[in-house]
Amino acid sequence: MKQRAWFACLVLTVVPAGFQPWLGDQPVGGVSRFVSGDRLVFPDEYRQWVWLSSGLGMSYEASAADKDPIFTNVFADPASYRAFEKTGHWPDGTTLVLEEREAVSHGSINRAGHYQGALRGIVVETREPSRSHGKWMFYNFGLSTKPVDAIPEWAQCYSCHAKNGAVDNTFVQFYPTLLEIARQKHTVR
Repeated sequence: MKQRAWFACLVLTVVPAGFQPWLGDQPVGGVSRFVSGDRLVFPDEYRQWVWLSSGLGMSYEASAADKDPIFTNVFADPASYRAFEKTGHWPDGTTLVLEEREAVSHGSINRAGHYQGALRGIVVETREPSRSHGKWMFYNFGLSTKPVDAIPEWAQCYSCHAKNGAVDNTFVQFYPTLLEIARQKHTVR
């Protein structure tokens, strides 16, 4: 009897940490970590996440010159990506990373076109309802990996995303595979 009780305690203590098939649907996302209140910790592992798309020289202002274009790479945390595939919406806890890299045109054997060069900055968008009353929040890390506060809510990124985001405040219109999913799920606004 003691042996069975010990085994049950072991199973209830160890197994729930990684394998819980009997619990059904669990919340997804929630990979963002915060310190000192609401300072977002840099998501070191983002390059292992799901790559959504890359842009070159994109600008949302008509007057922007394209003399020094940058590449933008967008990554989603894997659990939120899988949820989007199923529903066409981003779940609470979603974290998206925008990585900016310089565009290089001459180097090694390349004689035409552009390839990605040095890192220019990192911006993170999160949907953490417990911290932002259900809103998406933006965090500009620049070239730092130290925790940062959210960009102030009066910044232009908030109103631009709210007005132009194709799905849930995000620019899914620039992510071809997700745009197709959103169309199929009828979640594109």
